[in-house]
Amino acid sequence: MLSLETLDSLIAGSIFVGVIILIMGEWLHLTIAAFLGSLLLIFFHVMSLTEAVHYISRSYATLALFFGVMILVRAFEPTKIFEYLAVKMIWLAKGEGKRLLLGIVALTTPICAMLPNATTVMLLAPLIPPIAQDVGIDFVPLLILMVFIANSSGLLTLVGDPATFIVGDSINISFVDYLQRLSIGGALAVVSVVILLPILFRKTWNTKFEHLEDLPHPQINHPRTLAMGGLIMAFVLTFFVIGETLPVPISPAAVALLGAALALMLAHHSKIDTVNHILRDLDWSTLIFFMSIFVLIGGLEKTGVINSLSGLLAIILGKNIALGSILLLLTVGIISSVVPNIPLVVAMVPLLKQYLVNVGFVGAEVLDPAFNGQFPPEVLPLFYAMMYGATLGGNGTLVGASSNIVAAGISEQHGRTISFKTFLRYGIPVMVVQLLMAILYVTVVFLIKG
Repeated sequence: MLSLETLDSLIAGSIFVGVIILIMGEWLHLTIAAFLGSLLLIFFHVMSLTEAVHYISRSYATLALFFGVMILVRAFEPTKIFEYLAVKMIWLAKGEGKRLLLGIVALTTPICAMLPNATTVMLLAPLIPPIAQDVGIDFVPLLILMVFIANSSGLLTLVGDPATFIVGDSINISFVDYLQRLSIGGALAVVSVVILLPILFRKTWNTKFEHLEDLPHPQINHPRTLAMGGLIMAFVLTFFVIGETLPVPISPAAVALLGAALALMLAHHSKIDTVNHILRDLDWSTLIFFMSIFVLIGGLEKTGVINSLSGLLAIILGKNIALGSILLLLTVGIISSVVPNIPLVVAMVPLLKQYLVNVGFVGAEVLDPAFNGQFPPEVLPLFYAMMYGATLGGNGTLVGASSNIVAAGISEQHGRTISFKTFLRYGIPVMVVQLLMAILYVTVVFLIKG
C-alpha cells in the first residue's frame, strides 16, 4: 500500500507532466493549463493555499520585475514612440530582409548582456509588430529571433539571464570572473544563431522591401511627456546596472516598481492615458502563468521528487565530474526546453549541492543559503554546465524561458498566437546546435585544459 508521501509525490509528478503535455499538445492555453494544475495540487491536498502562496512569494522578485516593466512599456504607448522607432529601423535596414534580421541581433545583444533577457524583450518586442506591418511580413518569426538572441546573449554576463545569475550567485562567482571564464560561451551561442539565420529565416532573409518611400511616417505624440518618460527609463536602466552594487543595495525588482509608479504618475497627470486603461492592458496571462509554474515546481520540491532525483544523480554519475558536466548540460538543456529555466535552476541548485555533499566533494556547509565560501575548482564545471544548459535549452520550446512567454504574450496582444508547434520548428534546430557548441566549449576549456 502506498504511503501518503509516495502518493503525494505521484500526484505532484503526474500533474506537472500532465500540464506540460497539455501545453505541448496545445489542448489548453498554457496559462489555463498551468493555473489549473497548480489548483489541483491544492484540491488534492498536496499543499495548502498558504503553501502555494509561499512558493509564489519566493519568486516575488521575478514577478515584480515583470509587472514593473510591463507598466513602463504600456504607459508610453500613446506617444507612438514604438511605431516611430520601427520605421527608423526599416530605413536603417535599407529595405533588405537580411539587414533587418541582423539589426534585431545587433540591437538585442548588447542590451541583453546587461539587463535580464525577459526585461529586454518587454522593452523591444513592441517594435516588431509595427515593423512587420509596415513592410508586409509576418512578425512572429521576428519575435522568435529576438527571443533566441535575448536568451543567448544573456550568457554574456552574470546579470544577463536570471537563471545564470541564480547559479552564479550560488557558487559566489564575481562579475569579472564570469567575464573571464564564461562569456565566450555566450558569444558562441549568439554566433550560432547568426549562422542559422539564412536557413531558419530564409523567407525574411531573402526579402527586399520595395517602395520604402511609401512607409507611414508616424509622428511622436506628447513629446514633452516622452522626454520626461525618457528620464524615467534612464533612471530605471541605470539602477538596473548599478543598484545592487550600492552601499544600500536596490534590487532590479524594486527599481522596476518605482519606475512603474513614476510612469503611472506621469501618464495620469499629463492626461495621455488613464491608470485604469494602462493596468487593464497589462499581460496578466503571463504573470499568472509564472505564478502557477512556481507552485507546480514547489509541489515537486515539497513532495521530495527533486530530492529523489538528487540521489539518482549520485548513482548515475558517481564522482566523474567530466561525464557529469556533459550529461548535466544535456539533461538540464532538454528539461529546460519544457520547464521555464528560472524555477528549474531554483530547484536544481540545491539538488546539485546535495549531490556534491553525497559523494564527498564538499562539506554540508555549502547547503546553507548563506554560505559565501569558494567551491573546489574541480566541481565548478558542473555549475557552468547547468548555466549553459538551462539558458540555451530555453530556446527549444515556447515554455522554455521567461522571455519566450513574454514574447508570446506580446504577440497575442497584437492579434497573433505563437503556437507551440510554430516555436518548435525554429527552436529545436537552434537548441541542438547551441547545446552541442556548449558541450564542446565546456569540454575543451574546463575539462581538458582544466
